[in-house]
Amino acid sequence: MSMTVDAALKEAMGVDGAIGAALVDYTSGLSLGAVSASKELDLTVAAAGNTEIVRAKMRTMEMLKMKDAIEDILITLGRQYHVIMPLTSRAGAGLFLYLALDKARGNLALARYQMRMIAENIEL
Repeated sequence: MSMTVDAALKEAMGVDGAIGAALVDYTSGLSLGAVSASKELDLTVAAAGNTEIVRAKMRTMEMLKMKDAIEDILITLGRQYHVIMPLTSRAGAGLFLYLALDKARGNLALARYQMRMIAENIEL
């Protein structure tokens, strides 16, 4: 069940509590697509900022000579979860799926599961 970037982002916004979603190229920091349900969440800024987080973690893993891959990165705020999930497919190399989730309305475990399913099915 492969899906386009737009369909994948629409699916991500269907996650309970979703505030915004984006597919981001962490080599450039540019978003390949973004959808937001909030005027307060600037996904262009979020894409660029989260790119720095992914790059820093990749560098740290390299310095530690860790032969592993990032499954996801979770940032917990007072009212939101921000989940960053690097794509593992060959075509998705260098990309991550980003989801901002309202803590009061979302279920983090379910959101991570749904994001994993979406990430595995994005067609680039």
